[in-house]
Amino acid sequence: MQSNDARTLMQCAVPTAVAGVVAVAAGFVLAGGKGAIGAAVGTAVAGGVMAMGLFVLQRTAKSFPHLFQAMGLVLYVTQFLISAVVLAVFRDTSLFNTRAFAFALLGAVLVWTAAQTRAYMKAKILYVEPEASEARKSTPAGSPT
Repeated sequence: MQSNDARTLMQCAVPTAVAGVVAVAAGFVLAGGKGAIGAAVGTAVAGGVMAMGLFVLQRTAKSFPHLFQAMGLVLYVTQFLISAVVLAVFRDTSLFNTRAFAFALLGAVLVWTAAQTRAYMKAKILYVEPEASEARKSTPAGSPT
C-alpha cells in the first residue's frame, strides 16, 4: 500500500470510528446494551465493507487504470448490495437491536463516503506523468524516434 493510499484509508477510517463511537453511545442511551452492540456491529460491518472497497479500487487503479471509472461504479453497487444482504440476514436477530444496527450502518457508510470524497479532493495526485513530458521536450520536432 502506497503512502497516499494509507493516508486515504486513515482519513476515512478515523471519522467513521468517531461516528461509530457516537452511534454506540446513542444506541446505549436509546436501546440499552443491545442497542450499543447493534451500533458497534453496524459500524464494524460498514467500515469493513468500505475499507475492502477502497483496497479493491486502489488495486484496480494501479493494475488496470483504463477500468478505474467502471470499477468504481461496480464497486459502489457491490458495496450497497453487500450492505443490503447483511441487513436482510440480521433482520430478525435477537443478538442486538436491529434498528441501532441499521442506523449505525447507514451513518457509518455516509460518513465514510463523505470522508473519502474529501480525501480525494485534498489529495495531491499527479494526473500528468512528468517523465513523459520531459522525454518529449528533449526530442527535437521531426525526429524519427
